This record gives sequence, structure tokens and C-alpha cells, in this order.
Amino acid sequence: MIARVIEFSARNRFLIAVLIVAIIAGGVWAMYHTPLDAIPDLSDVQVIVYTQWADRSPDIIEDQVTYPIVTQLLSAPRVKAVRASSFFGFSLIYVIFEDGTDLYWARSRVLEYLSGMAGRLPAGVSPELGPDATGVGWGLEYVLVDRSGKHDLAELRTLQDWHVQYQLRAVPGVAEVAAVGAYVKQYQVTLDPDKLLAYDVPINRVVERVRASNQEVGGRVVEFTGREYMVRGRGYIRGVADIEEVSVGAQKDGTPIRVRDLGWVQVGPDIRRGVVDYNGLGDAAGGVVVVRFGESVYDVLQRVKKNIQETVKPSLPEGVELVVTYDRSELIEHSVATLREKLVEESVIVSLVCLVFLFHFRSALVAVVT
Repeated sequence: MIARVIEFSARNRFLIAVLIVAIIAGGVWAMYHTPLDAIPDLSDVQVIVYTQWADRSPDIIEDQVTYPIVTQLLSAPRVKAVRASSFFGFSLIYVIFEDGTDLYWARSRVLEYLSGMAGRLPAGVSPELGPDATGVGWGLEYVLVDRSGKHDLAELRTLQDWHVQYQLRAVPGVAEVAAVGAYVKQYQVTLDPDKLLAYDVPINRVVERVRASNQEVGGRVVEFTGREYMVRGRGYIRGVADIEEVSVGAQKDGTPIRVRDLGWVQVGPDIRRGVVDYNGLGDAAGGVVVVRFGESVYDVLQRVKKNIQETVKPSLPEGVELVVTYDRSELIEHSVATLREKLVEESVIVSLVCLVFLFHFRSALVAVVT
């Protein structure tokens, strides 16, 4: 058999040469297109379903949200297991599919089965899918720091949530940019129970009036001198004073009862669900860049860092600095360098062994080049 292969190769040198060139070209193409990562992704094919129901206890969420969704997803095709956890205010459900299942096919099946939940969940509860990433998609971390002291933690978190986050999400291959640390800015209305009783105003009316006052309404158009003018009512809340002036009713003599008559309005932080410390210097606002499933982590991180240098940093306010605290591309580069070093060493050893045992340079050269 080996003699026939050698004879065929000797008689068809051009065909063999073309085949070798094709194999080399395929190897070069694979070298430049193979996704690079230092951490093997051995995680299950998993889809996360996140459901929020504010201010509800875990047992109520378990009975009215988690259990109905779990029982619905158990019958989905190729589902291996469904695991769930109920917390205060939200529910997390992990749908694990059989190995080899395409992730996006699994996500579409979960959406299909969730669409059949209409009417079975409490009003206002809407399940949503987690990002199309896995547990090893955590690729880059950064913090926003202000050494000049011009911006507080709430302003840095606002900058992260409404500016930096969207610029990084636009990078191809990024599944999510999770915000962590600092304080989420809130407008907080603190009501005095005695004043509510004195004015005979229930608290739910205050909530409804404040919510209804923060909106913009549209009207028709007015034709005047051959032109059409659009009529609209602008009522978006822009500050503490706007909330204080919201009317929640009227007294017997027609005097309006405003929110400031019932309490006070202030700007404060939301309840903190975590904290970020930067090098022991104190609290900081930060973010985590999660790479999309199936993408080359190294290539995505290179695009993210390029975007940070060219787009994000020049647009930051004076005094604010974006510092990368964790970059997995460095680990990938060290891993590739180690692999390259070991391959060179092994190639040299194989070459020497071939030369010693064959003791014929041309014959050894075939194995060495291959």
C-alpha cells in the first residue's frame, strides 16, 4: 500500500505539488481566522431568562413568576435541565440544552415558549433573555475615575450608563456592557404622613400624578398662513423643582395642592447592589465588557480598546479618566507566545532526530518541512 502511494506521488508530481500548496494555504487561512482565546469555553448551551417584579418577596415571585415559566420551558425541545432561583424583586431561570445545540436556535425556542405565557403572569411582568454570551465571555473591565474631584460617584455612574456603555456596545462582537459600582441617580419624593392626612390625599394619588406629569402629549396641527404648525404639550420633568410643582389635587377654595406641600424632593442614590473599589483608593464607577458567544475574544477586545482610544476617551468630560483594570487579551498574547516557543523547540528537536536517524539531509528535510 505504501509503495503504491509513493509510486503514485512520484508519477503525479504536479498534482501532489498542487495538493501540498492547497493544504498550506488552508493552514495559513485557518491560522488567521481561528478564534483566539486563552480560556476554553466548556460551558453548557444555556439561555438565561430574567424576570423583574419590583418589591415582591421571593416566595411570591417563586409561586407566580418562576414556577409558571419553569413548567412552560420544561417541554421545550432538546432541553436537558431547567434551574431557577427567586430573589427579592426578580427571578433568574437557567435553561440548559443538550450539547451541540446551536445557541441561537435555543434562544429562539425559549422566546417561542415564553410567547405562550401571555395571561399566565401578573400584569406588568415581562420576561427577557440574558445576553448571548457564556460564563467565560468576561473579557475586559474598566473604571471611570476623577482625580480632580469635579465629578462625584453619581455623575460618574450616569456617565457610564448613558454615554460610555452605548459607545462600547456598538463595537461588533460585544454582547453586553454591565455597569457596576458607584451610585445610580434618583429623584426621591419623601412624603410626610401628617400632611397627607391633613390634606386628605392618598399616597397612590401622589404616585399617579407624578408619573402622569412626566410625559409629552401630542395634539393636531394648526393651519395658519398656508403652513401647518404642530401642537404638543411638553411636560418632561427636568429637575427637583418640576416635581415639587406637580399638582396632586385642590383644596375646597381651589388652591392647588402641590407635592412640596406634602413633603420634599431630593436627589439621592438607588439601593446599592454592589460596590467597586479601585486599587484601594475608594469607590469607583466601572463596567464589564462581555464578548458575544462564538466570537474571537482577542479580535473583539482589540476593537474595544481601539474604540476606547479613538471614541470614548476624547469624549469624556475634563478630569474624568477611563482606566482598563482587566484585559484578557494580554493573557491570550502570553498563551500564544508560550505555544509558539514550544512549537519552535519541538520543531528543532524533531529536525535533529530526523537527521540523526535517517542520516540523509534530503530525506530528513521532507519531514522537517512538513
